[in-house]
Amino acid sequence: MIDQRHNAPRRYFVDAQGRRVLIGLSLEETAEFEALDLSSNETAQFASEICVNDGTVAADEVRWLELYSKHEGAWRAWIAQSQAERAQDLSFVNYV
Repeated sequence: MIDQRHNAPRRYFVDAQGRRVLIGLSLEETAEFEALDLSSNETAQFASEICVNDGTVAADEVRWLELYSKHEGAWRAWIAQSQAERAQDLSFVNYV
């Protein structure tokens, strides 16, 4: 499901302490990612102007991308594992 701003849904899980975190990220990393994500929406035009003017990327954008990549990798691994488990469950049901 996509929200009204056309953003893909976030992939949160509950950690061992019962806190809602993005899969693959710690509580602190989740909070940092969310803060960077919110601030990037507010400063996107300014940051793009910086990139165009001197060819560099803001440190916040680099950190956001690092956290997003870590989360995305964990999400993809979770999806692959879930699909493999589902296929195994289905093959067992068909066997019985």
